[in-house]
Order: sequence, then C-alpha cells, then structure tokens
Amino acid sequence: MNMDVPAFFWLALAIVAGIVEVSIPHFGSIFVSVGAVAAAILAYLSVGLAGQIVTFAVTLGLSLAFLRPRLTGGLGAPGVPSRTEALVGKQGVVTVDIDPAVGAGRVNVGGEDWAARSAMPMPAGTKIRVTGADGIVLEVAHA
Repeated sequence: MNMDVPAFFWLALAIVAGIVEVSIPHFGSIFVSVGAVAAAILAYLSVGLAGQIVTFAVTLGLSLAFLRPRLTGGLGAPGVPSRTEALVGKQGVVTVDIDPAVGAGRVNVGGEDWAARSAMPMPAGTKIRVTGADGIVLEVAHA
C-alpha cells in the first residue's frame, strides 16, 4: 500500500474542488474532483505522472460532456409558479381609485386585495379584468 506524493496531491485537489463547489456553487468544480479522484487511483497504482494527467484531463472532459447536461437538465425548469399567474384573466373590482400618473390603486380579485395599475384611471367600483402582473402588482383593464 504505497501512496506516493502525487496521490496525495490529487486527493487534495479533489477535496479543495469539492469545497469550492459547496462554497461557490457554479456547478463545475465538482468535475475537477471527479478527475482528480481518477488520477489519484492511478497514482496509488503507481502509474506514471503523464498517465495521471491524461486520465485527469479525459475524466474531466468526459464528465463535463456527459454528466453535466444530465445534472443541469432540471435547473432551467420554471420553478414555483407565482401567486399572480393564476389571476391573469380573472375579473374583479377596483377598491381604491387607480391613478396611472401615481401608479397607485387597489383591486379585489377572488376575495383578495391586490395592488393594481392600469393605463387608464379607474374609480372605485369599476369592474376589471386582470391582464398581467409585475411581481405582486396586478395589471388591469376594464372588464
């Protein structure tokens, strides 16, 4: 069981890359860890430094090419839907006058009170339809 200095180097690199991945998740340094572990295994088996470096590079490249797309596939998903998306198309009523010059106004949609804005002024009591949302502010138009 002869572990020479290069094996320790590769294991240290794998650990440091793993710590970097956890600390600054750019999702890439973990593949350096994978390559370094492969090189450390060859170092443990007394394969020369050139073989270790080639193995490191090939393993890193293959893991980036084949593992990364599978692992990042779910990252582009839409995520948690906002509460306002479900309100688009619903009708409600203005509860506080909507003034486009100030950007102030309130509406009641589905029994809930929301901040609202419109391109046209609308007095309280006007029936509205939700046309969109900007964060938690509903964009409304006459119903």
